[in-house]
Amino acid sequence: MNFPENIRYTSEHEWIRVEGDEAFVGITDYAQSELGEIVFIDVPTVGETVGQGEVFGSVEAVKTVSDLNMPVSGEVLEVNEALDAQPELVNNDPYGEGWIIRIAVKDAAELDSLMDAAAYQAIL
Repeated sequence: MNFPENIRYTSEHEWIRVEGDEAFVGITDYAQSELGEIVFIDVPTVGETVGQGEVFGSVEAVKTVSDLNMPVSGEVLEVNEALDAQPELVNNDPYGEGWIIRIAVKDAAELDSLMDAAAYQAIL
């Protein structure tokens, strides 16, 4: 299992990679492996603002549907449109091509409540 050091993790198995005042959000390698084959991603539209911990969409796998929870408050700047045609990118490359949304971070202090790679590994 892959646990990149340059991202932060939630206890609900989302990750966030901050780049300046923007960030990419997705689900962890652990989450995608537990879900199995992902067949559909349902996420908000660009421009929507979502608070920390709020549901911002869902991931549908062959046998289940799971909510996506926002790691930090932010405005959705971009949805990964590649996932419309290839939702399996989340299974194959959850921290790279399988990112789900790009956001404008509203409160960088909220990042302090998230786990680093070592803490995330410890809860698994």
